[in-house]
Amino acid sequence: MKIFLAGGTGFVGGHLRRELLARGHTLRLLVHRRRDGTEQGVEQVEGDVTRLDSFAPAVAGCDATVNLVGIIREFPGRGMTFEKLHVEATRNVVAAAKAAGVRRHLQMSALGTRSNATSRYHLTKWRAEEEVRGSGLDWTVFRPSIVFGPKDDFINKLAGYIRGYPAVPVIGDGKYRLQPVSADDVARCFALALEIPGTVGQTYELCGPERIAYNDLLDTIGRVLGKKHVAKIPNPLGIMKLVVPLLQGFSFFPITMDQILMLVEENICASPWPAVFGFEPERLEPVIRKYLR
Repeated sequence: MKIFLAGGTGFVGGHLRRELLARGHTLRLLVHRRRDGTEQGVEQVEGDVTRLDSFAPAVAGCDATVNLVGIIREFPGRGMTFEKLHVEATRNVVAAAKAAGVRRHLQMSALGTRSNATSRYHLTKWRAEEEVRGSGLDWTVFRPSIVFGPKDDFINKLAGYIRGYPAVPVIGDGKYRLQPVSADDVARCFALALEIPGTVGQTYELCGPERIAYNDLLDTIGRVLGKKHVAKIPNPLGIMKLVVPLLQGFSFFPITMDQILMLVEENICASPWPAVFGFEPERLEPVIRKYLR
């Protein structure tokens, strides 16, 4: 298949490109600016996902569209907002697919996305999903948990704190649970969805095999880094709710209220996706041992 891929230059996008190419597909990759040295089988097309006219012609001749575009934090001064990069971008990719006569569409969403979510991140992801569900296309939506892999932002950031500081700040009690999923597993599910007709019209929550409390995750990362103990400094949630809104507009500040809301509400699921896609998910510690050390 020839696949139009938006958001394919990011962390998960790199894993998905490799998986799709390994399965014999060719890619038409949306980029802001062409780069040298891309993989064989990848055609770069310049455009802006928030401007439909800049990329719509490039969807013609493709067999499927994949939208991985998303941000975890807004920077309105740079034009990076959830509304623009979740909702408008999705609307544009869907419109381009319909105009080109492309039927198959795969959409990256996020675990916790729902109509009554507490975070703006999840609310705009929900509205993006609604654009897909109402499109008339043969769609599949994926909602991954926190995704880990060699170039991830989450595990690597925590490892950096553990390496660089005598103690690690913890929001609230640190007992809220996470269920991270590997980037390779996410990419494999996307690729297999193109081969399994029964995935059309379905939404899949993608979680790894282990539920782990945030405090225990820090200890696991510390163990991988060779530390016997990871000291933790609890930051009461009530104080964070007062301080963070005042500082989150500055790019140097490491966290936003949206991220705090998503973290403490937990990030777990009981999805039957391994049975659907026919493989078992990777465990956290053996994978992060390969890239943290």
